Amino acid sequence: MGNILITGASGFIGSFLAEEALKRDLDVFAGLRKSSSRRYLQDSRIRFVELDFTDKTRLKETLLEQKQKGIHFDTIIHNAGLTKARKKEDFYRVNYRFTKNFIEALTETGTVPLKFIYISSLAAYGPGNELSMKPVMLDDIPKPVDEYGKSKLESEKYIRSLNGFPWLIIRPSGVYGPREKDYFVYFQTISRGMEPYIGFKPQILTFIYVKDLVRLILDAAFSGITGKSYFVTDGKQYDSREFAAITKKHLQKKTLRITLPLKLVGGIALAMEKIFSLAGSMPTLNTDKFKIMKSTNWTCQVDVLEKDFNFQAEYDLDRGVKEVLEWYKNEGWL
Repeated sequence: MGNILITGASGFIGSFLAEEALKRDLDVFAGLRKSSSRRYLQDSRIRFVELDFTDKTRLKETLLEQKQKGIHFDTIIHNAGLTKARKKEDFYRVNYRFTKNFIEALTETGTVPLKFIYISSLAAYGPGNELSMKPVMLDDIPKPVDEYGKSKLESEKYIRSLNGFPWLIIRPSGVYGPREKDYFVYFQTISRGMEPYIGFKPQILTFIYVKDLVRLILDAAFSGITGKSYFVTDGKQYDSREFAAITKKHLQKKTLRITLPLKLVGGIALAMEKIFSLAGSMPTLNTDKFKIMKSTNWTCQVDVLEKDFNFQAEYDLDRGVKEVLEWYKNEGWL
């Protein structure tokens, strides 16, 4: 079916993308930094390409080297990006400027693929209205609330401005699954008997299991569709207490429910950010993270996605949480 280049292939989503592509008998090229781990990229069929997004000249040299070997990437899935940063400006440097460097290098070397899929995020559009609880729609004006989402939106704007460039934009909601470390912290907290909530109004959440997400991305890669963007969820909505209940059921745990007022958590986040800034770093709980945590409507439009790709998730939250918790236990994480 052709060659596929996956950037950020050593990460959580990227490693699953590589596995799904191999299942489809594709020639898989993993785009990595020199320092990237290859722990989840052990299949001997995977070929590696070192990509230095900091330097467009080096990028062009790498792409031309591949071209001289007779290798043309039919599909590029640009999954590389930054979800956590020591400094907020790092989000823009990695998620926007590095993406721009990459696309310019592809264009200037004549190595533009048949399709370029950009992995963005629901965060690029921000949460939905908290009064009407209407889902975020594809034609809404984006209103990201954190720097990560704003940096992803900048990349989207750049990509959509390109003439004749064969792009697709995929915006997953909360992605969870084996190897993932952010939701793991939540599962670990429940496992220890604590059930924390921020504010007294439940969040309405959406999720997509990583195996469903990568299946959708590969289906999109070999569709005839370009020039469109999509939100991706499992098609269901869950409130935060339901998420906890599902987790407790599969962990067979009882918990102590703790609800912290928004103002208290916001104050702690601001104080921690100021303290950590003295060392030039960013704490896990910061003002950006607080904006995400306090937003109560993370629902979005998925009917267009389902129609265009005939997509139906195989995993709902119950099945997905059960499988991922089994993986964490088997790996000794829990």
